[in-house]
Amino acid sequence: MILEQLIAECKKNNPKAQEQLYNLFSRKFFGVCLKYSSNYADAQDNLQDGFLIIFRKIEQYSGKGSFEGWAKRILINSALQKFKGVRFMEVLNENIPEIEVEIDEEGVPLDYLMQIIQELPDQYRIVFNLYVLDGYSHKEISEMLKISTGTTKSNLHRARLLLKEKVENRIENKLESLSK
Repeated sequence: MILEQLIAECKKNNPKAQEQLYNLFSRKFFGVCLKYSSNYADAQDNLQDGFLIIFRKIEQYSGKGSFEGWAKRILINSALQKFKGVRFMEVLNENIPEIEVEIDEEGVPLDYLMQIIQELPDQYRIVFNLYVLDGYSHKEISEMLKISTGTTKSNLHRARLLLKEKVENRIENKLESLSK
């Protein structure tokens, strides 16, 4: 069944179509949920909650634009709802320089990068993922999280510093073990 047909059947609350749509996107969408969850179990919960919302709101999908993009936005917003009322770190200085983390991709495996991103404190991880991995602007992030753009910039800055430090430590440790 092609995607348009699946969506049409889901709009009719067809459970088999819903299951097929879930099976089609669940692995990819789990990765999205994992980026915005504190751990694996929370990501599983966010995936389930997100799909329930997708199925409940699927009537609103008009067919214009990518279904995947529409659903991804629902998943992100659903996962972010868990952080409503959680106070994100207040900005100390709004004049924060941009830091680019340059990484030798051959020296640092992708799974390690994903692991250290996942280990960031929630407020840093969420802003980092929204800005760097999903391409949201600071203005959009500040509206989504109901924080100032200065706070989003501060959290991104701190996330980049922590990631840079962890990558540099890994490289140093690797070099030390090679020299022994």
